[in-house]
Amino acid sequence: MDISLARRSVTAEAGHAAVAAAVAHGRAAGKAVVAAVVDASGDLVALLRGDGAFKASITIAQDKAYTAAVFGASSHALGADLSGNPALHQGIALRPGVVLFAGGLPLLENGVVIGGIGVSGGSEEDDLACAGAGLSALGLG
Repeated sequence: MDISLARRSVTAEAGHAAVAAAVAHGRAAGKAVVAAVVDASGDLVALLRGDGAFKASITIAQDKAYTAAVFGASSHALGADLSGNPALHQGIALRPGVVLFAGGLPLLENGVVIGGIGVSGGSEEDDLACAGAGLSALGLG
């Protein structure tokens, strides 16, 4: 019996590249956003607050990244998947740090979750596009 396992995780360098790309994408679209990258356990690796982004977006971006990483699914897909079961949807939504709307995407390397990226500050569509730009900067999108 094995009593331990190796866990892959996003690097700080990759996290910084992803948040920079996400914030730059927002800026180019005229949106002030915050981007956060967390590791596979949901712990913060990198965070960047774009000029003029709301302070509240800091925590929301982190929560979106956390949700994507620990559930291994986009925050909006998780919300949609749970919508058919109101009790489960509400129970998961009430968990600290969980967000069930768009803007959080898992970082998947060869099918393995290595972290998550979350963006907040624009509409759900804006946040999702910025998060996608972060993934693309890592060659994952």
